[in-house]
Amino acid sequence: MKPLITFVLLSLCLLPIIFVLVSTSFKADSSSFSIDYKNNCFRKDGKPFQFISGSIHYSRIPREYWKDRLLKIISANTVYVPWNFHETVQGVFNFAGDRDLEYFLNLANQTGLLVILRPGPYICAEWEMGGLPAWLLQKPNIILRSADTEYLKAASDWFGVLLTKMRPWLYQNGGNIISVQVENEYGSYFACDYNYMRHLHTLFRLFLGEDVILFTTDGNTDKEMICGTLEGLYATIDFGTDTNITAAFIRQRRFEPKGPLVNSEFYTGWLDHWGDKHASVDTVKVSKMLGEMLSMGASVNMYMFEGGTNFGYWNGADHDTRFRSVVTSYDYNAPLSEAGDPTDKLLAIRDVIKNFRDIPVGPMPPATPKFAYGFVTLQKVGNISSLLDTLSPQGPVQSQYPLTFEEIKQYYGFMLYRTTLPRNVPEPTPLISPLNGIHDRAYVSVNGVYQGLMERDTALVMNVTGQQGDQLDILVENMGRVHFGSYINDNKGLLGNLILGNDVLTDWSIYPLDIDTAVANGWLQAAHSGSGMEAGDGPMIYSGTLKPTGLAWDTFVKLNGWTKGQVWVNGVNLGRYWPQRGPQQTLYVPRPFLSATQPNNITVLELERAPSHRRILFMDRPQLNSTGQKT
Repeated sequence: MKPLITFVLLSLCLLPIIFVLVSTSFKADSSSFSIDYKNNCFRKDGKPFQFISGSIHYSRIPREYWKDRLLKIISANTVYVPWNFHETVQGVFNFAGDRDLEYFLNLANQTGLLVILRPGPYICAEWEMGGLPAWLLQKPNIILRSADTEYLKAASDWFGVLLTKMRPWLYQNGGNIISVQVENEYGSYFACDYNYMRHLHTLFRLFLGEDVILFTTDGNTDKEMICGTLEGLYATIDFGTDTNITAAFIRQRRFEPKGPLVNSEFYTGWLDHWGDKHASVDTVKVSKMLGEMLSMGASVNMYMFEGGTNFGYWNGADHDTRFRSVVTSYDYNAPLSEAGDPTDKLLAIRDVIKNFRDIPVGPMPPATPKFAYGFVTLQKVGNISSLLDTLSPQGPVQSQYPLTFEEIKQYYGFMLYRTTLPRNVPEPTPLISPLNGIHDRAYVSVNGVYQGLMERDTALVMNVTGQQGDQLDILVENMGRVHFGSYINDNKGLLGNLILGNDVLTDWSIYPLDIDTAVANGWLQAAHSGSGMEAGDGPMIYSGTLKPTGLAWDTFVKLNGWTKGQVWVNGVNLGRYWPQRGPQQTLYVPRPFLSATQPNNITVLELERAPSHRRILFMDRPQLNSTGQKT
């Protein structure tokens, strides 16, 4: 499912196994990593080598916690490089702060971990658009993940920046990257474009040289292995606890008759969608199957080792029979929790691994301390329509017909579409999206009074009333772009006309909303305070303050009685809440987001209805498994 970086604690492979915590600060001319096809294993510095690795994603963990998480990995680490995380705007590359990939690699190196780099360009990972930047969709007919000229040009430009940075980190150059994945589970994509894969192969060799191992990862079917593999790229396979190990590795052998057995994604857990039950994978099955694969001499990467959090708007979505958005928590039922804490699953995995090699001596690094700060009561700042000067200071884009997010270059978050009613509608009259063009949820108001919502695939009609000339506001939420399958060309906003009765609505004013900047600058905490205490229906901004306690510890915020929306703490976007849909009931607030000595500013965008008590609760533990109503 994922392009990544895999960090590896090492062992000797098909010989009696000796665990080695590797320091990679050595001369490049003494370092080599290769495939021994005769003896069916990897060779590191000339010796047989087997890796056990675990995936974490630096993009889902605050920078201040990267080292803590790496120290808890008892074998190796895998992490994606999301293209859209680093090139959110075309041609503007960001590798600073929480995006400082080389700092992350250096921390891995300091903790003795080797790295398996999985840079995409597509990564899946249940990440927004599978890591592809949304600006690619400004080309309306672009064929993503193919030899499409415009797509290849964009991907080549990206890799010209990324892979140039990565080359010094290759193991044979004195770094800690032992292998690099090309694309990700390409066999599951409809295009099956070998010219595309050949282009990537050539590109990776151009920037990384001839010595590094390049590999592919694909699912456990013949079709996926046929379309996802390519001569010159070592073919690996992925599967979870519901699979027959022998049958899966026999399939890998059909595509790679010689070389090491590799499960590049052994699923320790699974993802959640809104409205699902919280996913879990049995610990006994995980540990038993891991032991069996290691006994066979296979190298294994556990996906995930720690999942982390889809902060902000970075969650992805699936689309099979309908659109299903991934929740904010990427806990994944992994060996380390969303907050990086050891679980029973981690202890069971350690017990398996120590049968094959030594594990680090001494106690496991402890869980980070948690604190229940209690209730905070919020005040209403105002509804979205009344705050447009603050939220969209550049003003609206005028268009006869609706434009998408991508056409306006508002790639994430929210846009408000405004027009007027073309005639009197004294009786409830259907407002219709005839071509399923609501991507993904639309919150409808007339003259500032909330009327209801429309939702992709499930609620394409609602009734409105009003007078000719009344202001019709439609706030559209991007719930995360599809990350897997054939629907990743996932434009957002109003994708087609809306019809009121028999009238096509025209003459739109379209406001791109920069809520994150307004929150970060304190404009919604100070400039609009005191505008009323009552809760209301429809999209509203609320704010409040968590008073300093002298402690800044991890915590979890619960919005009991609230409906759906977004939360910011001290200007940091924690992600989406939706307790009525579930299963996730709390949002993770890491310690680095809080101040122990200054007031902590809380901002909530409630999209449907806030409770009369307007309270939120800061708890010392998460609640991820309570499924509410599904409609």
